[in-house]
Amino acid sequence: MDRFDARKAIVAEFEAMSLLEKIDDHALKVPRGDRSGTVIEPWLTDQWYVSTKPLAEKAIAAVESGEIQFVPKQYENMYFSWMRDIQDWCISRQLWWGHRIPAWYDEAGNVYVGRDESEVRKKYDIRNDESLRQDEDVLDTWFSSGLWTFSTLGWPQQTEFLKTFHPTDVLVTGFDIIFFWVARMIMLSTHLTGQIPFKTVYVHGLVRDGQGQKMSKSKGNVLDPLDIVDGITLDELLDKRTSGMMQPKLAEKIAKQTRAEFPEGIASYGTDALRFTFCSLASTGRDIKFDMGRVEGYRNFCNKLWNAANFVFENTEDKDTGANDEPVELSSVDRWIISALQRTEAEVTRQLEAFRFDLAAQALYEFIWDEYCAWYLELVKPLLWDESASVERQRGTRRTLVRVLETTLRLAHPFMPFITEEIWQRVAPLAGKSGPTLMLQPWPEFNPERLDEAAEGDIEWVKAFMLGIRQIRGEMNISMARRIDVVLGNVSALDQRRLDENEPLLKKLAKLESVRILAAGEEAPLSAIALVGDMQVLVPMAGLIDKDAELARLDKEIGRLDGEVKRVGGKLGNAAFVDKAPAEVIDKERAKLAEAEQARARLLEQRERIATL
Repeated sequence: MDRFDARKAIVAEFEAMSLLEKIDDHALKVPRGDRSGTVIEPWLTDQWYVSTKPLAEKAIAAVESGEIQFVPKQYENMYFSWMRDIQDWCISRQLWWGHRIPAWYDEAGNVYVGRDESEVRKKYDIRNDESLRQDEDVLDTWFSSGLWTFSTLGWPQQTEFLKTFHPTDVLVTGFDIIFFWVARMIMLSTHLTGQIPFKTVYVHGLVRDGQGQKMSKSKGNVLDPLDIVDGITLDELLDKRTSGMMQPKLAEKIAKQTRAEFPEGIASYGTDALRFTFCSLASTGRDIKFDMGRVEGYRNFCNKLWNAANFVFENTEDKDTGANDEPVELSSVDRWIISALQRTEAEVTRQLEAFRFDLAAQALYEFIWDEYCAWYLELVKPLLWDESASVERQRGTRRTLVRVLETTLRLAHPFMPFITEEIWQRVAPLAGKSGPTLMLQPWPEFNPERLDEAAEGDIEWVKAFMLGIRQIRGEMNISMARRIDVVLGNVSALDQRRLDENEPLLKKLAKLESVRILAAGEEAPLSAIALVGDMQVLVPMAGLIDKDAELARLDKEIGRLDGEVKRVGGKLGNAAFVDKAPAEVIDKERAKLAEAEQARARLLEQRERIATL
């Protein structure tokens, strides 16, 4: 009989026997299964339990003594709070899958435990004609997975795998299963093998969607990594997110959200871009708010590395790269990038050892994009194309190009393995390296003897000089194609040396017509000024720009910014808007206002300078 029909029958029986005094309505919460919606009833049954307090004592001691370390360390507190208030553990489950409970019952209900039925009969002297029935329950998934570190290596036999790999070094996991999995592995390993299962527990954050929500199929916000790697159309994505749902009524809402977030589906970004994204977001212990824009940015980073490699190949293949250590002459530019690479090697290694994958990725990104690609490849072009340069000088530059690239690929390989392997196969012979794969190459090691602070100082001076010129061109709207005269003031002996050594390079890359130093007592012409340390870089303005046209352009832009400041300022001054708008909207408007005010101030200052010409 159905339980609900049985309840009605019992009430009817009470009425028939005149035992029912009254029927009242009671408001109560009825628990229901989240998938089936079925009413859940309390039901007392026999279950298997593990007494965990004795197991927990060893597991607590292993962390307190430092044998096992948590990274970040604060998660030890979560671990201890669970373990010091631990309750007996119910390990039996009524499911169709899992490790079946190794217990058998006879006709009288007696229980026998063993590895299999034959062992039970032998151990307890049970005749073959006596019926035994195995318990139908299975072990809790966390109990089975708690055995993982040693059961997969051949335990209880003392196999070579077990001796070699147990305990292992690092467990990588999320904070939400520290008790369910990590603690159980430590308890079961210390109890059954006498060893800790691992030495370090690295706790990463959870990957959440773009709005910070936990990803789940019921919410329809799950992102399949393969869809980001290979791409997926909108129709395919909608079908994937709304089919086979436990709650079909949510399908329309999920479809609407998906169309809004991915109107064109998801583009193909590749494995390396996705891997680098996750590394760059992996700040210790914090949840990751996933942003597809970051993946797109790191796909561009992969393309940047690919294009840089092509530039290197165009200028080094079929040429002398000093692969056999022939004599070379290294320019200050070459010595600078070698020194910068040493610092990057040290920083990436240091951050990886500290499990700061985000900072390691940042150091690598900054070196490849900001130093190697943005500066070094530009600075060596005049050296590569200088027909008057010595053989040793050109060989030195080509050797530096390929060796720095090859070492950088080894540093980047754990983050972006596919593109680095592809490039390495081509650059290795040029750099004098051999081997079947980049994976088997040694990790780059920091060499303090290759640091060159003098070269670093010289090239930072060159970079500051060129950035100053670029800033003046941008502010004064001077075409990059137009060659300009530069006058230098307050020049020290060090500035003079650096100018003498790098003047041809500066003239070529900064498009300078001439560079001269103000004579003693000479009055500086009316100029736009940039500072390189204490040295003044002056670009005389007379005859360089159309004064009236530039003033008109600036007046128009200042007028536009006046309107923007008034509009945004008025919005923020409106109490009704400030009281009702979300905090993030208000912050965005305040940022807009500050940006407009700063831009307006810069243009007013620029207008004042040009008006005096």
